[in-house]
Amino acid sequence: MDYLVELLYFFAAISFILGLKMLGSPVSALRGNILSALGMGFAVFATFFHQNVVSWDWIGLGCVIGSLLGIYSARSVKMTSMPEMVALLNGLGGLSSLLVGWAFYAESLDQITAFSICLSMFIGGVTCTGSVVAWGKLQGTVPSRPLLLPLHRLFIVLVGGMILLSILFATINPADQYMAYLVLIVASLLLGVVFVLPIGGADMPVVISLLNSYSGLAACASGCVIQNNLLIIAGSLVGASGIILTSIMCKAMNRRITQVLFGGFAPSVSLEGTLEKKMVKSLKPQDAYYLLEAARSILVVPGYGLAVAQAQHAIKELSALFMNNGAEVRYAIHPVAGRMPGHMNVLLAEAGIEYDKLIEMDDINPMMGNVDVCIVIGANDVVNPSAIEDEASPIYGMPVIEAHRAKHVLVLKRSMASGFAGIRNPLFFKENTSMLFGDAKATLQSLIVEMK
Repeated sequence: MDYLVELLYFFAAISFILGLKMLGSPVSALRGNILSALGMGFAVFATFFHQNVVSWDWIGLGCVIGSLLGIYSARSVKMTSMPEMVALLNGLGGLSSLLVGWAFYAESLDQITAFSICLSMFIGGVTCTGSVVAWGKLQGTVPSRPLLLPLHRLFIVLVGGMILLSILFATINPADQYMAYLVLIVASLLLGVVFVLPIGGADMPVVISLLNSYSGLAACASGCVIQNNLLIIAGSLVGASGIILTSIMCKAMNRRITQVLFGGFAPSVSLEGTLEKKMVKSLKPQDAYYLLEAARSILVVPGYGLAVAQAQHAIKELSALFMNNGAEVRYAIHPVAGRMPGHMNVLLAEAGIEYDKLIEMDDINPMMGNVDVCIVIGANDVVNPSAIEDEASPIYGMPVIEAHRAKHVLVLKRSMASGFAGIRNPLFFKENTSMLFGDAKATLQSLIVEMK
């Protein structure tokens, strides 16, 4: 029976590795997701044959409840809420690791296992509450601006000291250390809250990616606790991929990870006075039609506003009309557009837009001067020219899609409100920019009527 368990674990590990590799390309991402899910199925099925299983009834009940919740979430959660869903899943992963450590703390342990339990509890606790706070910031239940508690740094030092002392006591003398483990759990949960609260909403995609890595590290530590090789492999894959993704996103935002963790974006004041004196040009869809009808090169820059309006199918229909009119249509994708990595890719793929029309930022910027019309839909910070033109801006140096270099820019936006980073955008006041105010989906449908 042990051979069967190890064989199933082997197939599961291979499925995880190959599935993660396939997730790196939009073409194979769906197959990679299915393969990874199949690997998890192998892992769960193997558990039923494990000799240390206490109760098959509880495992079966957990599988049924988890499957029903997963199906419900997949069918009911909107695309705009996917980042919040990922944050909650990270938190549940951290909570699971904490509970695994808690379940094993009372056993007769050696020092290495005790240290693994402490790591599982510590990383799991920070991931759990940190992910809940990140979910709250994305959901709007917690203010997205950076929040500091009174004596914030002193509080972090005290909590950190409690964690270090708890780990030290529990590792040196694993027996009869109930209070040390209890203090470790409480302090870790508190640290997760104060870790994410000071981080601004604009940095939440990076934080979610980092917490995803933490959940993997916590799972790896749990694997060491229960001596499960598959859990160690899966946790290592998640931890490593999360760190790599965090590094890529920080590079895309021209930010260091220390900047993200210890200071969010501050509102830009360098151009505030100048922008207040300028006026924007507002168009009606009937007027924008003449500009679009004559265009031969059209670039669409999608943002979170496109997801909120659920306008991906409308832009697909409008793009088809542009192409029937003889125009070339492409989509510029910024690495951190939306609320999580790949948010816009998934959103446009849902509408059936071809992958080869999605162009990365570095590839489209050199061609921006030849674009007749750049349509910005709900994007703000990722097309902000302050990153290039204003050295006093907090986002100066951040790579952005240089929409302002197109011959004409049409911005679809509900209002003149700042983006998620809370920074004003001079693009809206450029001579070659016109604003189309209103719900993105309704505006696009009006343009469809005009094009037809």
